[in-house]
Amino acid sequence: MDDIAEGVIQAINLIITLNPDVMQIAALSLYISLSATIIAALIAIPVGSLIHFHEFRGKRALIILIQTLYSVPTVVVGLVIYLLISRSGPLGFFGLLWSPAGMILGQTVLIVPIMMGLIISALSGIDRGISDTLVALGATTSQKVLEIVKEARYAILSAVVLGFGRAIAEVGVAMMIGGNIRDQTRVLTTAITLETGMGNFGISIALGIILLAVALIVVVILNLITSGFSDDSRHIAGGPRG
Repeated sequence: MDDIAEGVIQAINLIITLNPDVMQIAALSLYISLSATIIAALIAIPVGSLIHFHEFRGKRALIILIQTLYSVPTVVVGLVIYLLISRSGPLGFFGLLWSPAGMILGQTVLIVPIMMGLIISALSGIDRGISDTLVALGATTSQKVLEIVKEARYAILSAVVLGFGRAIAEVGVAMMIGGNIRDQTRVLTTAITLETGMGNFGISIALGIILLAVALIVVVILNLITSGFSDDSRHIAGGPRG
């Protein structure tokens, strides 16, 4: 208990004083995970929408495959990416191994299936009557797609946030591709693993608190955004008030 109490006190001190090492690790984690989330969203949203709105042979099998990839261990993803970007790999000439860019690639590959599957599910959950009504009103295919995506925007946003949470909390890809190099590729999760193993509980707890704080901030932002959208929708539906 004494070790835990001392660790918490040290952690609070490190955060309050904005310890440079701790802040650098936190900033790099945010940069890598946000970059991976944005890239993954740019891939998952259009591709997921394309899969949902088009009928083709093997569609169900493809969706099952995407959903199966939810549970792929991060070390397996890390291994595949490592083999691709290592010096002897087909992408070795890019020099991505042991770099933030390589970690972004790994996290993107990890979260794209999750975001894509959830986006397909979100679009599938929209009432079929909305699509029929839009067609009856003479909406074009692109207009119909846009309106359905708007209806599912909260669920799609949740999928993006969940992807970010998976990215910033994972360890396997970051460790295997980044190498946990100080001041270069050390992120919150790998630093927590290292510092705990070395007995530096204060730093570990500080990094853990920051990781939880980041997750809390993201959830709060999501709620603010969805609340704002809901208020706008109610205002438009209700019309001007006099």
